[in-house]
Amino acid sequence: MSQQVDLDTVLVVDFGAQYAQLIARRIREARVYSEVVPHTLAVEEIVARRPKAIVLSGGPSSVYAEDAPRVDPKLFETDVPTFGICYGFQAMADALGGTVERTGTAEFGGTPLEVTGVESTLFHGLPGAQSVWMSHGDAVTAAPPGFDVVARTDHTPVAAFEDPARKLAGVQFHPEVMHSEHGQAVLEHFLYEIAGCQPTWTMANVIEEQVERIREQVGDSHAVCGLSGGVDSAVAAALVQRAIGDQLTCVFVDHGLLRQGEAEQVERDFVAATGVDLKVVDAQDRFLDALAGVTDPEQKRKIIGREFIRVFEQAAREVVAEAESEGTSVDFLVQGTLYPDVVESGGGTGAANIKSHHNVGGLPDDLEFALVEPLRTLFKDEVRKVGVQLGLPEPIVWRQPFPGPGLGIRIVGDVTRDRLETLRAADAIAREELTAAGLDRTIWQCPVVLLADVRSVGVQGDGRTYGHPIVLRPVSSEDAMTADWTRVPTDVLARISTRITNEVREVNRVVLDVTSKPPGTIEWE
Repeated sequence: MSQQVDLDTVLVVDFGAQYAQLIARRIREARVYSEVVPHTLAVEEIVARRPKAIVLSGGPSSVYAEDAPRVDPKLFETDVPTFGICYGFQAMADALGGTVERTGTAEFGGTPLEVTGVESTLFHGLPGAQSVWMSHGDAVTAAPPGFDVVARTDHTPVAAFEDPARKLAGVQFHPEVMHSEHGQAVLEHFLYEIAGCQPTWTMANVIEEQVERIREQVGDSHAVCGLSGGVDSAVAAALVQRAIGDQLTCVFVDHGLLRQGEAEQVERDFVAATGVDLKVVDAQDRFLDALAGVTDPEQKRKIIGREFIRVFEQAAREVVAEAESEGTSVDFLVQGTLYPDVVESGGGTGAANIKSHHNVGGLPDDLEFALVEPLRTLFKDEVRKVGVQLGLPEPIVWRQPFPGPGLGIRIVGDVTRDRLETLRAADAIAREELTAAGLDRTIWQCPVVLLADVRSVGVQGDGRTYGHPIVLRPVSSEDAMTADWTRVPTDVLARISTRITNEVREVNRVVLDVTSKPPGTIEWE
């Protein structure tokens, strides 16, 4: 990942925390650029990246365990401002001469915090009593020499400390989670007042920087991009279009598994907003023929992925041939890779494996492209902001996450044209009512599932029916790693149910999935 040399950068050192990426996101919400790096990175390598500040994340270990990850004390001799969170707080205390002990009383979840340093740098202007989110079994019982203890709880005598002169501070709780009432303010006090960071990270900066990089990378060559209908590929394509104009050709494979109106949005609205050169491949019959009789969800995914690659490969060959006939070459493939993808894959880079929206294998060797990944430093919410800046239509920018295999894995059972039409109609009603209720941006996504292999008895029009159930799966999440079902108002649910059973003839029952993730997944298949 390239270093943002013209902006203040904060490095989040990951000690195995489930919230490391969330910390990075919260820092960016403070308009300061951040990156996640592994705790195995040597101090010399960290300093070489010229960070404005360092944040030590939480983690599952105990600092006194033999195999626990340690903080090299040399880190605190670099003059780089450093902030410890949870395990990072304990590791900082241990490395600097404080005391960390297992007190016998753990703290998990919402915990009352008493601010003992109401005029401290971390807590000034904030309430003296506030609720924070704890998740620890060990506790700092004595702060390192030179630190002021500025907060405590009933069971944690040192819940926060700071040494502004050395630009060091830390908290036992998790300021990055929304359950910590004033966590973002505490984090910003460190960033702005202790570390001296400037809030200059904006999406306008991102666009300007990426346009320059794309132009430099592509030069006089051409690029091809697979549009899926989702926000990631749409924003990536729009950004590259802004940079190189008609040197980009987008390919939209219409596999017939999108929701109502989405194919038209790509073909009409996206082109109108960007002026992009779009090649549309109608492959609906091909995908339906390949899926005929298949009910196993994993097999569906493999078939859809395989067919997508084959169709995209042929379309890409045609784009390449056309370019060559005009005396140019197509050397680049645009992908909507996001920062979480980069972090979870170890930050590796590579060429020419297509990371399609189906997460399937690569293109043939004779179609090897170099990758253009203009979103690889961004989180999903930042991608949406870039899309808004680029003038993309709101229905595309704010589209909920949608699986690559599309409605093919939202039909539990055989995928047929009739069943797709039934599901599209029910899904469109649910989305329309959720939008009318102003819930579009509250809900992470709301899969609508057709239980095609299940029938239930109903009564419609004074007659007995034997129709299919529809499942509503509204969930709230920040990263899809965990999720909870969204408490949609009952009147909204009632309208959705009434309309679906009235307007979609094949459906006579609507049910609500109230399972969290874990144990359930967001999608049913």
